Amino acid sequence: MLAAIQYNSKKLQIDLSLPIDISIPLSASKRNVNAWYLDAPTIEPAKDGEQIVSVAGGACVNFNNIFFNPHAHGTHTECVGHITEHIHSVNQNLKQFFFLAEVVTVAPEKLNGDFVISKKQLKFAIGNKKRDAIVIRTIPNTKEKLTAQYSHTNPPYLLEDAAVYLREKGVKHLLIDLPSVDKEKDECALLAHNAFWNTKSEIRLDATITEFIFVPNTVEDGVYFLNLQIAPFENDASPSKPVLYKVIN
Repeated sequence: MLAAIQYNSKKLQIDLSLPIDISIPLSASKRNVNAWYLDAPTIEPAKDGEQIVSVAGGACVNFNNIFFNPHAHGTHTECVGHITEHIHSVNQNLKQFFFLAEVVTVAPEKLNGDFVISKKQLKFAIGNKKRDAIVIRTIPNTKEKLTAQYSHTNPPYLLEDAAVYLREKGVKHLLIDLPSVDKEKDECALLAHNAFWNTKSEIRLDATITEFIFVPNTVEDGVYFLNLQIAPFENDASPSKPVLYKVIN
């Protein structure tokens, strides 16, 4: 189903019948993707006294409780409230849900024993394109990312200058296939988070960071129309379901 969309004075044609879901589903399994030293999420029937509220347990409905952390257990979208003392809700600050996005593939480079993404790499990948959202796929890009256990592994991360570059380029929504844009253990410096949200000056309340995505290798680098869907949690972060549509024209 082709749709013609007027977006910021541009006429885009996309095929709504070919969505590309780049989220990682959450499951009650130790193979669920994980970070930040937490146990696996749980999904289990509620109890009414001694009765388990599930159809298999004799109830008329399934009625599950779900325990998880959005930052640790799957694809999530966060706002500046993730790193500020003042409470900011992603549900209150993300008011638009469709964006022109560029998918770029980057091979993190080694620096002082870490693997990092630099400003130079992003400038090369993005060029002179102006996009609302940047979707970063890191390589190697294997299906192991869907079940990776990242705690104590020091995954790749963005250098501060890379985050500054994206902010100054006007990118409002940063999506990446890593558990964080910052180093796992950095003594709370959170350089990339702070730089992207501009916390030392005029804070970008409407900017978001989405982590733990997965972009299949079949998806080519290039321009896409992004639908960034979140659950309406009044919290700094929410589970999310970013969906890409290839721009045809």
